[in-house]
Amino acid sequence: MDKVQRLRAMSSLCRQQAAYNSMNKWKLLAEAEYWDHLANLELSSHFQQCNAITNTNEAGQSS
Repeated sequence: MDKVQRLRAMSSLCRQQAAYNSMNKWKLLAEAEYWDHLANLELSSHFQQCNAITNTNEAGQSS
């Protein structure tokens, strides 16, 4: 989950820079979207792994 926090922080930093740098605003906003996308992928992967572990444990208990 720390990785997700770091990725979200990078996204936030890009958005803050975009607010003050009109010359690179669209580039920075696109980069912020990229970091958000990576954070969402990481979060999705984390929950898929958690669900797989839970399902494996439940299958082992019912045997």
